[in-house]
Amino acid sequence: MNQIEVLYEDNHIIAVNKRPSDIVQGDKTGDTPLSDFVKQYIKEKYNKPGDVFIGTVHRIDRPVSGIVLFAKTSKALTRLNQMFQSKEIQKTYWAVVKNKPQNIKGNLVHYLKKNEAKNMSKAFDKETPGALRSELDYELIISSDNYHLLEINPHTGRHHQIRVQLSKMGCPIKGDVKYGFDRGNKDASIHLHARKIEFIHPVKQEKIVIIAPPPNEVLWREFLKRVG
Repeated sequence: MNQIEVLYEDNHIIAVNKRPSDIVQGDKTGDTPLSDFVKQYIKEKYNKPGDVFIGTVHRIDRPVSGIVLFAKTSKALTRLNQMFQSKEIQKTYWAVVKNKPQNIKGNLVHYLKKNEAKNMSKAFDKETPGALRSELDYELIISSDNYHLLEINPHTGRHHQIRVQLSKMGCPIKGDVKYGFDRGNKDASIHLHARKIEFIHPVKQEKIVIIAPPPNEVLWREFLKRVG
């Protein structure tokens, strides 16, 4: 069984730290999705007979690591879906980029158009037919000799949004050859990590803050050690 790293769990929801190689939901590759591993974990932990309910609330791209939230009940799934749609869930990402942004912090607004055939999105500066408005805030946290760690708060949830918007700014994410980085990472990951998620619990109505440690990799370790 795939060992999953559980970050938070109660009777209603479970949050796990996704590895870059995992897919959240099944796709054409036929690889076992993270949702199935979470079901197996719950089945074994609580010795549950029969099927286990797990609702997938949101997804992050396969080469991306970090927090993925699942619902353990249909009630929690419905409420979490509504919260994502009404932007009541705040997500924070970390990205390692090669080029230092011109401004230490800023707000990016682009119009993203998805190319289904290539599974890519293109960013435009102005409204374009078929393109969706995309917005995020970014801030430079720390720099090393060759790379820079950015913290990103997306305000919209578009296809490959952070990847394409940072690339458009001239700061492609380390390893992301699809969006302009010069070489891939050996494990096919990219240095984009879903670091933190904040929301009001859909049932308990209390504030929940979940933080995921980045992958155990040289560059991530270096930045984590310096940021604390």
